[in-house]
Amino acid sequence: QVQLVESGGGLVQAGGSLRLSCAASGSIFSINLMGWYRQAPGKERELVATAISGGSTNYADSVKGRFTISRDNAKNTVDLQMNSLKPEDTAVYYCNAIVVWTMPRVVRNHWGQGTQVTVSS
Repeated sequence: QVQLVESGGGLVQAGGSLRLSCAASGSIFSINLMGWYRQAPGKERELVATAISGGSTNYADSVKGRFTISRDNAKNTVDLQMNSLKPEDTAVYYCNAIVVWTMPRVVRNHWGQGTQVTVSS
């Protein structure tokens, strides 16, 4: 009943920038948290950045100062601006949202389908 659709991945050279976008739709009463995770080949999925509805943000140490998460509560969207990209940022990036459904009034954790980000050296 809730879908997350990501866009914006691709191939970029080291030092370049990319912007990822994620839009949530469906039976949404509110969204407590939206964020981005990533998974590189052979590694576990890891947190990149999150933003709660009150505005607070959280970043992995590896991306602090390079990535910026921004959220539009009215549009149920979250973006990730990635600057100064490094080859080690190469991964599939997943949008995540903790959503309060309209009906029934339950809280569910949702994931997008993932978008590939490849940074060449």
